[in-house]
Amino acid sequence: MTTSGSFSIGALVMRLGFGALMLRHGIPKLLELIGGNLEVAGDPLGVGALLTSILIIIGEVICPLLVIIGYKVRLTAIPVIITMGVAAFMIHGADPLATKEKALLYLIGYVAIALMGAGKYSVSKR
Repeated sequence: MTTSGSFSIGALVMRLGFGALMLRHGIPKLLELIGGNLEVAGDPLGVGALLTSILIIIGEVICPLLVIIGYKVRLTAIPVIITMGVAAFMIHGADPLATKEKALLYLIGYVAIALMGAGKYSVSKR
């Protein structure tokens, strides 16, 4: 296997792994929103609970699905990075490292995905 083949398989593993795990957090929030809870995670940015909930759904469901299939990965990873940055540094900013560790791990993973791109095993095929 060539280096680019290994890279593309690694990018695919990263996309599938981080995308699927992020969906585990986002889908329950989406179901809450559909069920009528317009405030699935508070309002840390001060833009309103409904808009915050929609932004979280975009960052934890829509964009991870696009990352999984490999569609415009460098671009679609950005909302996830922002969501995890807000979670780590605003929501859990004063908490101990153990509490914010999961958000930081997702943040690092999605930064790596954004830097690497989708690889050749993707819808974008780049």
